Amino acid sequence: MSITGGGPLPEKVDLLEGLRTTPARRYLAETPIPDDVLWELLDTAVRGPSGGNRQTWGWVVVTDPAVKARIAEHYQQGWEKIYGVRREELLDPARAGAADGLSPASFRAADHLAYHLAEAPVFVVPVLRNGADSTDKRFGASIYGAVQQLLLAARAHGIGGVLTSLHLLSGEREVDELLGLPEDAVTMGLVPLGYPVRGRWSTPRRQPVEQVVHWERWGENRSRG
Repeated sequence: MSITGGGPLPEKVDLLEGLRTTPARRYLAETPIPDDVLWELLDTAVRGPSGGNRQTWGWVVVTDPAVKARIAEHYQQGWEKIYGVRREELLDPARAGAADGLSPASFRAADHLAYHLAEAPVFVVPVLRNGADSTDKRFGASIYGAVQQLLLAARAHGIGGVLTSLHLLSGEREVDELLGLPEDAVTMGLVPLGYPVRGRWSTPRRQPVEQVVHWERWGENRSRG
């Protein structure tokens, strides 16, 4: 990738290739992301789907090391509560070929993120207004399409990231206060962004599409031909 005064040049990635080869990237360098690139990623994100075109979202960008460190503390606690306590089980070499769940390699990457989260140069926090008291499980779900557009735009610039939310398990209220969110707002996740230092842009392992796609009604499968 060429480096210029304006930052890394975007990669020319075919749309379908980008869609198929944008896995979670959890080994991230501390290298700053240029402001003009960050603005482009965010502008692409807000072009994503919005139910009823309501656009009741906001995007909090966090670069302050002190704030990132506080959020990272909560994330680490959430990680240990859900996955860290299963470290021995999830690192079992017998799981290396597991088709579902965390493989040992995936666990190591996620564990690395949990203990190095604050090193990512940028956190992007997607937020929804008027959602704090909602009991509708579909409320604001379209924001995740916008988050995926953020990650795909990042891919074009050689920037990696992942959508996660483990920090909410132990510190949702404190994180809301740290970010100065309005009382009606709800945090929908956390996207750390940075230039990857390990791993590659590859097609994530998934169950065969023929096994998870049903035609006309559940249980009716077809061969791909």
